[in-house]
Amino acid sequence: MSTTARIHNFSAGPAVLPLPVLEEAQRDLLSLPGVGMSVMEISHRSKAFEDLLNRAIEDIRALADVPASYKILMLPGGASLQFSMVPMNLLTPGGVADYIDTGSWSGKAIKEAKKVGTVNVAASTKADSYANVPGQQDLTLTPSAAYVHLTTNNTIEGTQWSALPDVGDVPLVADTSSDMFSRPLEISRFGLVYSGAQKNLGPSGVTLAIIREDLLERSVDTLSSMLSYKVHAENNSLYNTPNTFGIYILGLTMRWVRSIGGLSAVAEINQRKAGKIYTEIDRSGFYRGTARKDSRSLMNVTFRLATEELEKTFVKESTAAGLDGLKGHRSVGGMRASIYNACPEAAVDALVEFMREFERARG
Repeated sequence: MSTTARIHNFSAGPAVLPLPVLEEAQRDLLSLPGVGMSVMEISHRSKAFEDLLNRAIEDIRALADVPASYKILMLPGGASLQFSMVPMNLLTPGGVADYIDTGSWSGKAIKEAKKVGTVNVAASTKADSYANVPGQQDLTLTPSAAYVHLTTNNTIEGTQWSALPDVGDVPLVADTSSDMFSRPLEISRFGLVYSGAQKNLGPSGVTLAIIREDLLERSVDTLSSMLSYKVHAENNSLYNTPNTFGIYILGLTMRWVRSIGGLSAVAEINQRKAGKIYTEIDRSGFYRGTARKDSRSLMNVTFRLATEELEKTFVKESTAAGLDGLKGHRSVGGMRASIYNACPEAAVDALVEFMREFERARG
């Protein structure tokens, strides 16, 4: 494709970014105002960059009402590195970590945690093809667990926790990579929240972690410095050279979310966008949603058609119509519309109209 026009991007990640953020970054790419250099050229030890970093942290704290007793970290390695860092830092010797298995990514987190220590799978919906998240009654929790880990939104399977489980006094750890800041988040319910940036927060290459300060003491001194939450917290995420450009874009994105009304306003928009697509899926039976209705994701809408051949045609024709990224994950097939915060409602409307026309022609 040799066009410079923007198409509708439904990619699961790296995903669509807010247009005002891209426009501001484009405008200031050669020279940050008052700096005279690109953000990609300034030292991470400079006052200019530290101001950018601290502004992003302040906006995150204000956006999610993050208590003062939590540290906000910008880390490398994506959420996949957190699958290892979480147990390395928080799974105390001789302890047990509870994991709730609701999809492909939680399965990978469990695999990495087992390399570090003892894991109890407190619940799993694998037998149901991960079509739902478990209820409170389905959990078999360890009363003295080091922590309980869950994935709040399952990008591949299209399911999401609508309400957090009760885990008592045990720290709750959450991979929120695909729904972070898509709705209000009660940070005080968690011991640690982490999220790869490339879906709702910014570009790939930055991982946001919000950790309760008392848990930093579990990071033993023998742990490699780059894998220690304590070391990163003590150095305000500047122990090494961070992804300066990624943090810059993340900061702009946080300001954009605040400018459109914050998390409550974003949640209302996201519910409306998802509702339009699910209504179309449920309207006639031509499309079939893969997630159970009580577990449907507001971020990743997954559905199937009658045959794989019809699905291939849907992908081909939707792409030609300027609707990109609708092919489902290779491990499950089908369709997937990822409609993160920055996905405009006009894109959702265009998708719904395409779905109706496709049904008229093929139904």
